[in-house]
Amino acid sequence: MKKIAILATDGYEDLELHYPRIRLHEAGYETHLISLSTEIIKGKHGYPIKPDLAIKDANPEEYSGVILPGGSRNPDHLRRYSSILDFVRKIDDESKLVGAICHAGWILISANIVEGRKATSYFAIKDDMINAGVDFVDQSVVIDKNLITSRTPDDLPDFMKAILDFLQNL
Repeated sequence: MKKIAILATDGYEDLELHYPRIRLHEAGYETHLISLSTEIIKGKHGYPIKPDLAIKDANPEEYSGVILPGGSRNPDHLRRYSSILDFVRKIDDESKLVGAICHAGWILISANIVEGRKATSYFAIKDDMINAGVDFVDQSVVIDKNLITSRTPDDLPDFMKAILDFLQNL
């Protein structure tokens, strides 16, 4: 069974964590919610969830990919930790799935994995993405090799279709 990591902390966009997690489970994938610790985190709408692992205990070698939900507080906080950025960078270096939606582009920027690549994000960080060297495309899902990005919860069906297609071809 392929394992997919989902990285999140307080302030995650509820749908952008739970919808991918449910879709991946339905498709037969094991997911691990990884956070800064294993203490309960809450989404921006207050929904609580207990992480499976702390980032210090997570090995990117064990995963076929990573999903990065948005919500402005979540990625803004996560990108401050080298352990998070190293995890994402190692997944990308192995050409494994890197899925990011909404404000999660900030993590991609801080991990230095987007320069010269096509991607999208929430409109409010479009300039950040462009300034980081992204060939910005405003559409529901943008695929650049192993990097799959989307803009908002409205794009989740297209985002997850692209992710599941990618994973089936690993």
